[in-house]
Amino acid sequence: MRYYTEDHEWVEIIGEEALIGVTDYAVDEVLGDVTFVELPEEDDDFIIGDKLGEVEGSNEKMEIFSPLSGTVIQINEALADDPVIVNDSPEDKGWLCRLSNIDNTELDDMMNEDAYFKYLRRLRRK
Repeated sequence: MRYYTEDHEWVEIIGEEALIGVTDYAVDEVLGDVTFVELPEEDDDFIIGDKLGEVEGSNEKMEIFSPLSGTVIQINEALADDPVIVNDSPEDKGWLCRLSNIDNTELDDMMNEDAYFKYLRRLRRK
């Protein structure tokens, strides 16, 4: 299942791990064409809300804050050489990192897909 934050990050739970990335909306409406991605280091520990990395686009730079507490066990190394992957596939091949040692209760403060799309409709009306 996938969860979303108001900062346009997504979290997909896969077993005991969480895959993290930015949403289509973040790329299309906030960042523009992604030109640079700063990723965390593997084995780094994060608490929910810690700065995890940064995504820079033609329109804006977006700091990525950890939506969950956990330990980085994998980063998407392909993004270092080709950050454009985030433009083409932000919610699939453009994932940023994978966390382990997560606390599933922290997901309770996130939106499911339906709630996130309702949130986006409200944003677009403003």
